[in-house]
Amino acid sequence: MASTDFAPLREYLNSQIIGQHALTDNMLIALLADGHLLVEGPPGLAKTRAINALANGLEGDFHRVQFTPDLLPADLTGTDIYRPETGEFIFQSGPLFHNLVLADEINRAPAKVQSALLEAMAERQITVGNTTYDLPELFLVMATQNPLEQEGTYPLPEAQLDRFLMHVEIDYPNAKSELMILHLTRNEGLSKPLSPPEPLTQKAIFDAREAILSMHMSDALQEYMVQLVMATRQPQQYDDKLAQYIALGVSPRATIALDKCARAHAWLMGRDFVGPDNIHAVFHNVMRHRLPLTYEAEADGINVNDVLNTILNTVAVP
Repeated sequence: MASTDFAPLREYLNSQIIGQHALTDNMLIALLADGHLLVEGPPGLAKTRAINALANGLEGDFHRVQFTPDLLPADLTGTDIYRPETGEFIFQSGPLFHNLVLADEINRAPAKVQSALLEAMAERQITVGNTTYDLPELFLVMATQNPLEQEGTYPLPEAQLDRFLMHVEIDYPNAKSELMILHLTRNEGLSKPLSPPEPLTQKAIFDAREAILSMHMSDALQEYMVQLVMATRQPQQYDDKLAQYIALGVSPRATIALDKCARAHAWLMGRDFVGPDNIHAVFHNVMRHRLPLTYEAEADGINVNDVLNTILNTVAVP
C-alpha cells in the first residue's frame, strides 16, 4: 500500500475544504493513526463539510450528532425497544455505529453524554443493558468545539481530552481562499459539484496502517520523542520557566500518539522513514490538549502553544 493511493482523496478534500490544509491533512493522519480528532475553531469553517467529504472518499458511512444540553447517552448509543407483536426487546443502534461520526459542539452536552462517547472511542464497544456491542473496525470520531461561546457549556475534563489523538486549531481562510470558496459554492449552486474519487476500501486503510507501524524510526529519534515528553513531566531539568508554567505532565498515551502521528505524517509525504521534521509537524496537535498550565502562565499571558514552542527549542534534536 503506497501513499500515492491516498493522493486522489487528499486532492478531493483540499478541493472541497479550501484554505484548511491543516484540517484535511490532520483528518487523514487521524484516519491512518487509528485515532480521534478534536477540532476547535469559529463556526462556519466547513468542519461538518470536511468529515462529510472524507466519508464520500471512503468505503464507509457518516453520521452527524448535534450535541445539546438535553441530549441523553441513549441518543448516541441506541436503546432496547419493546416490540409488542413479538413480546421481545430489540436493540435499535444509535449514531455511534457508523464509521465516521461528527460530534458537533461536544462541550454543549452534559458529562454523562460525553463519557458515553469517550467510552465508545476508547473501548470500541458499547454496553446497553447487559449486552455489549462491538463498533465498526473503521471508527473515527471528529468532535468540534466553538471557542467563542462558553455560556452553557460543559468543558471536557483533562482525563477525557486525553482520549483524543489530536487537538487541531483552525482559523479563517485568507482572501485568496475566500474567493475560491465563492467560486466553489457558485458552481455547486449551478449543479456542477466535483465528483469524489473512487472510494478507498477499508482494506486499503488497514493495509496502510500496517505499513505505517512498520516504518523505520531510528533509536535516536525515539529517544528524542521520549525527551520531549519528559520535558513536560520534569520541566525543571530543562527550563526554570517551564517548571512555573506546566501544572501536570503528559501521560504515556501522548508518547504513543506522537509516535503514530509522526509515522503517518511521514508516510503521507511518501517517505519510508521518520525524520525530526515529522515529529515537529504533529507535536503541537498531539500535545496541545494534554498539557494543563498553571495560573502563573495565564497571568503572564502564556498559552499552551508558547510552552510547546519552548520545549521544541530547548530539547536538542538528534
